[in-house]
Amino acid sequence: MTRASRTDGGTDTDSGHRTPGGHVGLDRTGLPTWLDPVVRAVDTVEPLQLSRFLPPENGSGRQSAVLILFGEGPDGPELLLMERAGSLRSHAGQPSFPGGALDPEDGDPRTDGPLRAALREAEEETGLDPAGVQIFGVLPKLYIPVSGFVVTPVLGWWRQPTPVRVVDPNETARVFTVPVADLTDPANRATAIHPRGYAGPAFLVESALVWGFTAGVIDRLLHYAGWERPWDREKQVPLDWRS
Repeated sequence: MTRASRTDGGTDTDSGHRTPGGHVGLDRTGLPTWLDPVVRAVDTVEPLQLSRFLPPENGSGRQSAVLILFGEGPDGPELLLMERAGSLRSHAGQPSFPGGALDPEDGDPRTDGPLRAALREAEEETGLDPAGVQIFGVLPKLYIPVSGFVVTPVLGWWRQPTPVRVVDPNETARVFTVPVADLTDPANRATAIHPRGYAGPAFLVESALVWGFTAGVIDRLLHYAGWERPWDREKQVPLDWRS
């Protein structure tokens, strides 16, 4: 993976992600070339290739969004993650992408509402400056049955990184980045096994076990971007009932 930049193929907005009128849209100008496989994956992946859990046809479910933010750190390309506070009622202690439910002020969930929500939640949870984030893609909406959330994964390039931190310790335990090289390292991959019968991909990185929805999306992105390396799917990590 190189640090060269691309200058071809933009889509619809200004040099960042917000127009003067407040619209939030996609922008692919100046992305680093190593993101090209991710862009292709975003443009071609089908919903069922990401998950068997898709939004209910009756329109139920709480609309939400997460920000899948790619940056470039000392060890190359990386992803921004956070660890949820251990005191939360749901998904306590789990690493996740920044994100949450849409608020009325985020706007229409069928247009740019999820983009606004992903940026807003990321700012509220990690303290990053949304002005430095360039949104370049949106994946199909997915469904989390255990919580009833309909989630729109929003992909961004951290064009101008800013410091991140735990903003509210009642919500977030820590904020950290993970090199993509660590996520693709077969030594850091396993299958998470939950007592309730769940089995899915997991990553053991940065002293954290990433599993569930977050790991599933990362796993599919690595696969369809062509970054996945063969790993031992028989290597299991047991989860406890509290997970």
